[in-house]
Amino acid sequence: MSRTILITGATSGFGAAAVERFLADGWRVVATGRRAERLQQLVERHGETRLHAAAFDIRDADAMQAALDAIPDAFRGIDVLVNNAGLALGTAPAQRADLAQWRQMIDTNVTALVALTHALLPSLIERRGAIINISSIAGVYPYPGGNVYGGTKAFVSQFSLGLRSDLHGTGVRVTAIEPGMAETEFTLVRTGGDRAASDTLYTGAQPMTAEDIAGVIHYVATLPPHLNINRLELMPVSQSFAGFQVHRDPG
Repeated sequence: MSRTILITGATSGFGAAAVERFLADGWRVVATGRRAERLQQLVERHGETRLHAAAFDIRDADAMQAALDAIPDAFRGIDVLVNNAGLALGTAPAQRADLAQWRQMIDTNVTALVALTHALLPSLIERRGAIINISSIAGVYPYPGGNVYGGTKAFVSQFSLGLRSDLHGTGVRVTAIEPGMAETEFTLVRTGGDRAASDTLYTGAQPMTAEDIAGVIHYVATLPPHLNINRLELMPVSQSFAGFQVHRDPG
């Protein structure tokens, strides 16, 4: 029997790669994102039999609900929710950060994620499904300029553990995937389109790819129903842990 997965942030990066991975495995996919033209390209490539695209800004609660209400009957039984939509904005230290960027990260990475999860819990419980939340190592290991982005990802990981506890006995599995360096549009978004900054970060580092993470999402989603991975942290071999910062007074 074909299963159905809803993937947010499906127009680029991990989300786009996950759409391709699950379609290739015969799943029905509900793909959501802001960029309607990219979603339309997915539909044109794969057709509407196993792919339903919904274009909306996940921060818009009314648009989200309207999109959920408009899901065709064939796609309504959601077995797996992948909360992938998220972003980092800015690299400035907290004292010089843009408050509007902080709010946008919280609205996207936290508020929208919990709202969509809450809306889909009845279906996920009924179908003994799974929730896969894309967190980040930034929620575990702080770094200069990570401030609110790291805070939102720490929330995602802790929220996942809380869901796991609350959903005890329902058969619903919950996993937080916490990737490290992966080459996607992430840094372009964070730096306002600075291609040089993105290239500098990834060149020679052999970072993970969107396809790598999509494979991990697929692995988690297809585990036997009696197994749950609570948290899964992964990095490229080239990335490891930095030392503590120490400030020394001059003289």
